[in-house]
Amino acid sequence: MKRQDHEPPAATDRWGWRYHHTGIPTGQPRDGERYLPEYKMYVSGFSESPYGIEWMRYEPGSPISELVRTVPHVAFEVDDLDEAVKGLEVLTPPTSSSEGIRVAMIIDNGCPIELIEFTGRRRRTHRARRRTGR
Repeated sequence: MKRQDHEPPAATDRWGWRYHHTGIPTGQPRDGERYLPEYKMYVSGFSESPYGIEWMRYEPGSPISELVRTVPHVAFEVDDLDEAVKGLEVLTPPTSSSEGIRVAMIIDNGCPIELIEFTGRRRRTHRARRRTGR
């Protein structure tokens, strides 16, 4: 059965995924950019946006896939990244981008979707902040 207009998506309603951010590729430099040399990219906006908007600007030669560099993506926090990607079209397999964070990229209907798992201390801190709203 198809989803009705008033129904939330299965990712949040049935699978328990939680919205984290929306990543938007841009070619324009933005205030407050932070450079990530291992990815040859700049990110900005996430810490200031109440909606989780993150701007991403890539340098030539960035190892990030062309799909992610050119198409906006939505990101969800998941409890078990390995379980979450089972049976899905995986663009980037689960990997650790930094201590306490594991990420993967999947593709749905031509759109990249980022899945994030917070582990260890980061998971406890992140969940406590989410419960208190701070």
